[in-house]
Parts: sequence; structure tokens; C-alpha cells
Amino acid sequence: LEYHTKALEIRKKILGEEHPNIAASYNNIGVVYRNLGEYEKALEYHIKALEIRKKILGEEHPNIAASYNNIGSVYRNLGEYEKALEHHTKALKIRKKVLGEEHPNIAASYNNIGSVYGYLGKYEKALEYHTKALEIRKKVLGKEHINTANSYNDIGVVYDKLGKYDKALGYFTKALKIFQSMLGSEHPYTKKIIKYILSVKTKQKQQSTD
Repeated sequence: LEYHTKALEIRKKILGEEHPNIAASYNNIGVVYRNLGEYEKALEYHIKALEIRKKILGEEHPNIAASYNNIGSVYRNLGEYEKALEHHTKALKIRKKVLGEEHPNIAASYNNIGSVYGYLGKYEKALEYHTKALEIRKKVLGKEHINTANSYNDIGVVYDKLGKYDKALGYFTKALKIFQSMLGSEHPYTKKIIKYILSVKTKQKQQSTD
């Protein structure tokens, strides 16, 4: 935060208030505040970045989409899921227009929208969007990519919520295979997915004895 703020002060002095690099600094500060869990401050800086970007870059630019995406993520952290959905949808619309249908950022938008639907308890919609994200990631990033594994994981979580434990287990197992291969057995992602698998197996046993 200290260093991003220093960068912002210099940029303001040299470039003025409305410049892409000023927006970049606001964006970076917003990201740090989000990571610190200071969501209201994060929102403030991401909105500042968005306003400058809209003024300079117009409505349809990848950086505008990135700002909408970041604002959507902060709203998700704040539990304001309808606002999160609105901003992630705006990001997706721009990204589709400027990046086409098959791009990692399109997959990221689908994934974010899927996550919000999950928080809203709309699991069928969540599944629909996570599956779209997975298809793009497999095609563009490959079947052994970490983001592909994350999609398998996200789909597994939704099936778990739906009580479809066999399907959940299938997707978690696919994610685990990639995490173990790419990150090793001691990585937090790998350990987390193992916990999910054990949890689902426990639920399966309870289901079979009920």
C-alpha cells in the first residue's frame, strides 16, 4: 500500500488526475485493500479507477471490463450478490465484444458469475456458468492447467451443495490429479481438495446408511 501510494502521488504530479497510469495506481491500491479485507476502501479505489478509464478509454475496453470485474469481486466479498452479478455481467459483455468467445478472461468472468450464483443458492445457474468456464479453459489453457483444475473444483463444490456426491467426487478427483501433478502434495490447493474429497465420502456413507 505504501509503495502503490507513492507511485500514485508521483503519477498525479507528472501526469495529472486523468491518465491510464493514474487509473492503474487506483486499481492496484484497490486490489491491496481487498486483500486486506478492507472492502469499502477497495470499492472506493476501484470506482475511481473505473471513472478515469471510462473517461479516457470509452465504455468498451479490456481495462473497463477489468474494473467492472474487480468491483464485482468486492461486492461479492461484501455479500452484495446482486450488485456483484451486475458488475460481473457488465465485465463479461465487454470481454465478449473485445476478446471473442474463447479467451481466459471470458472463462474468468463465467467463473465469477458462477460463484455468485452459488452464493445466491442458485446452484443450477452456478453449474451452467462454471461448466462454460471449464470448456473454455480446457480448450484454451489445456486439460492440465491450474485454472482448469479450479473449474473442476468449483463444479465439484456445486454438486456437493446439490447432494450429488458421486458427481462431486468425480470432479474433485479430476482437480486433485492436476493439483498433485502441477503443485505437489503439500500445496494448500492439494490439501484443500483432499479435505473436500474426504468430506464428500463421509456424506456418501451417511447417505447410504440413512
